[in-house]
Amino acid sequence: MPDLFGIESYAPQENLLPVDGDVFYIGPVFEVDAERYFNELYQDVPWQHDTVKLYGKTITTARKYAWYGDKPYSYQYSGTRRIALPWLDVIKQIKDQVTELTGYQFNACLLNLYPSGNEGMSWHTDNEIELVKGAAIASVSLGATRRFDFKHKSINQKVQVQLDHGSLLIMSGTTQQNWLHQLPKSKKVTTPRINLTYRLMRE
Repeated sequence: MPDLFGIESYAPQENLLPVDGDVFYIGPVFEVDAERYFNELYQDVPWQHDTVKLYGKTITTARKYAWYGDKPYSYQYSGTRRIALPWLDVIKQIKDQVTELTGYQFNACLLNLYPSGNEGMSWHTDNEIELVKGAAIASVSLGATRRFDFKHKSINQKVQVQLDHGSLLIMSGTTQQNWLHQLPKSKKVTTPRINLTYRLMRE
């Protein structure tokens, strides 16, 4: 992976995964601007309720999403196809900072707004055909601290990490091929969280 930690203030991190993938939790790197980013995104993004198709039925979730990119990329997951909007300045600004920190390039971003801990995301993997296989995914968390879980697809291995306000997590290598991840629900969480996952789409 690129030298994530060429900047002196970021010490080398350990890989959270014991085998078959690379996940690095870099922690709250956006502490100074995190509150401003959260407020701008919460107010300015044209959030839409997400839909999930299960057993032939379409379910509308309380969780909301938005999809942005360099181009109007088409992205299908959970049985629904989405077309990327042109970048909002704040989303591109965060993207450029992530690239500066990590060396990774991204051309799209999926945002999710979780109103409270009553909303989560079940076990899944980000390996849709539209994504460049093996490319890094950068996850930026703003708002409520939430637990994030990994589960190996074939062996009995699980990993948990707390995603703090303003933090950055990187998933790369063979992570999506070998591990599932989820955002479990939590009755203890009563405030909203915004998650930005920067991705590299195939041209």
